[in-house]
Amino acid sequence: MINIILNGCNGRMGQVVAKTAASDPEVAIVAGVDKFPDAINNPFPTCGALAQCADISADAIIDFSRPEALPSILDYAKEHHLAVVIATTGMNDENRAAIARAADEIAVFTSSNMSLGVNVLIDLARRAASVLGNAFDIEIIEKHHNQKEDAPSGTALSIAEAINQVLLDRKRFTYGRYGTSAKRSADEIGIHAIRGGTMAGEHSVILAGHDEVLELTHTAQSRDIFAVGALNAAKFIVNKPAGLYNMVDLMLEKSAVTNLYVSNEEAMITLNAIPHSARIIADVFNSLADKHINVDMISQTTPVEGLVNISFTIPETDLNDAINAMSRFKKQSDSFRIDVFGGISKLTIEGSGMERQPGIAAKIFDVLAQDDIRIKLITTSETKISCVIDREQEEAAMTLLRQAFNL
Repeated sequence: MINIILNGCNGRMGQVVAKTAASDPEVAIVAGVDKFPDAINNPFPTCGALAQCADISADAIIDFSRPEALPSILDYAKEHHLAVVIATTGMNDENRAAIARAADEIAVFTSSNMSLGVNVLIDLARRAASVLGNAFDIEIIEKHHNQKEDAPSGTALSIAEAINQVLLDRKRFTYGRYGTSAKRSADEIGIHAIRGGTMAGEHSVILAGHDEVLELTHTAQSRDIFAVGALNAAKFIVNKPAGLYNMVDLMLEKSAVTNLYVSNEEAMITLNAIPHSARIIADVFNSLADKHINVDMISQTTPVEGLVNISFTIPETDLNDAINAMSRFKKQSDSFRIDVFGGISKLTIEGSGMERQPGIAAKIFDVLAQDDIRIKLITTSETKISCVIDREQEEAAMTLLRQAFNL
């Protein structure tokens, strides 16, 4: 159970968060803070200031209030070692600097929009702009209820900044076009705000090119999605080390491992005690290339007394040709030896979130150790880990890894 202090509890979003939390068995609102503490009869103690909550045990603070409250929130969180979820919009550069400083001491989660869908929209807009952005005109339109004070929305600005990050030349922001008589220039992103009624929020990104238009739109049909996002952020951040986190981190954790697949048509060769010579090692792989043998995984040990071990995988059908090609290197070292491993399987675990999610490799080793599944060779990249095991253990390994990563 995660205990939360809800700052801004009597506001419109604060009440939605309180209602949503009441039906979530993983969290509890243990106290609320509001400028007008007696305005609503809440099912939890409500204080007029955070300082009045000093005797209440909590794990995190969720803030849905105003930027002016930020200094007291960060000071209280640092003093009591609490994680903080900042869901308030309208932050300025000074606010953002204060958040960054606080993140040196505590875990701080901040996002211009707590909706998972909106953050997927931001990612899609970034990808679209990376392909189309320099040749297409880009316009962003956001719509909100008539009580929203800041314009354009923080989310619209986040979309524009995300797009600029992938463009060869940054574009300037143009807010509306009132009073403009000049033609639209190619170096701008138009940002437009609409206020009216009770619209929870809508954001559209328009990429307009010659004879074609791509439009991406997210519509919030209720405020509940922002409450769910804030509570998920609290669950995500509460055990994290000090640092600054956002929705990208949360999404990547959810997608840390997305694919698991196996290949059992390979063999592995290890060249033991080969001289640590760039020329000789190059000749090893040139010999394989000359026989049109495709090499997949490659691993080399640290040199010891001028010698290294090199392991690699190849198609099992090419095994005899590979052994013959390697035989000529026996004269390079008295202790040179070729080890051949048939009957192997290569497991590959991959996911876009692995790059920013520590502990994936540790979890793989731990899971496989449960059945004493021993790894013969392993290679990694930012988003992929491949390992070689005995083929007879393939089924058990796949079952364990699927269960561990919910695949």
